[in-house]
Amino acid sequence: MACVRLPSAAAASPLASFRVSTLPPRFARPGIRLTKPLRRFASLAASTARAFDWDDVVRVAEEVREDEDPSDLRGYFEKVRLCNRGSDLQSEFVPFLVVDQIVGYVHNRFVDHLRQFEEVFKVNFGKNEAYTGGNVQLHYSLVTPEERTRAVGNAIKCLGGLIPGIRNELYPVKPSFEEPVFFSLERAAAPYFGIKAYGVHMNGYVEINGENFLWIGKRSISKQTFPGMLDHLVAGGLPHGMSCKENLQKECEEEAGIPRSLSNVATSVGAVSYMDMDGYSFKRDVLFCYDLKLPVDFIPKNEDGEVDSFRLVPVTQVANVIRRTKFFKPNCALVIIDFLFRHGYITPDEQGYLKLLQSLRSGDCS
Repeated sequence: MACVRLPSAAAASPLASFRVSTLPPRFARPGIRLTKPLRRFASLAASTARAFDWDDVVRVAEEVREDEDPSDLRGYFEKVRLCNRGSDLQSEFVPFLVVDQIVGYVHNRFVDHLRQFEEVFKVNFGKNEAYTGGNVQLHYSLVTPEERTRAVGNAIKCLGGLIPGIRNELYPVKPSFEEPVFFSLERAAAPYFGIKAYGVHMNGYVEINGENFLWIGKRSISKQTFPGMLDHLVAGGLPHGMSCKENLQKECEEEAGIPRSLSNVATSVGAVSYMDMDGYSFKRDVLFCYDLKLPVDFIPKNEDGEVDSFRLVPVTQVANVIRRTKFFKPNCALVIIDFLFRHGYITPDEQGYLKLLQSLRSGDCS
């Protein structure tokens, strides 16, 4: 298969932000930072184009805003919208089929790049030789999962910079979570083929004197996606051939140094989902959510270089950061909002409760 080169698509130390009044004496030791409440802070720009540091996070988290209503859920709704952009663009995507079953969606302009691979993809036009009403099929000559994986993988290599951030990590391609795998696809290419992608996200929390605190990570500035943004204690995509539990335990060890003796008791608490369309990308993600209550003396340690640092932050302050900023990686905000529901920080007496709850599963949970 000859390749045609195409243009690019443009594509530490753990420190806790406890208030002094809530910190037990045994935590007043090196490696744990005590911060004082701040009453004054000029609002940060909504965009995270410029870098922010932990001091910015602390200021936003602790700032007391007299004109802010804590029961106002609009800040949370905005985070849901960030993960569910472009619904008006859905007509620009055509179904991607394998053995007559829809496994994804491809943007009609991206289809133009796939037409050169006639032995891999079969492009079916709609009326008047237009893509509307048409589809893209994986060629029927590709019968086994191995043949399909190899053929599609070679095509992706030929596309070069059109699909940036190649990771050499494979995602399973299937109509739904419990269906057999048709083939495996490079992780970076998943949104370009609109396949359903799954991940595991874990909230690690600690209870001290009746108050809950969340361990929050700040992503390495060298990360290919969302560098320098805030993240969960543990999160990762679900690769081919690995169960959710196995993947969670692996990510716990790599991202936070959590031994299996601890991660083994993490509780599965449901899932959130979203559909995001942007350019050629159509993300259809389902995130399986976990909670892990950690010992008060546990301090995470990143082992794979993907996390710059960790902080332990009161849940109420984490909620402030989510409502007031775009510091968090967007899909992580959804998982934390789900945590806020389940632990009683968002209640039915707040206007928009049910609508917000439902919006956390805006994607197809199948």
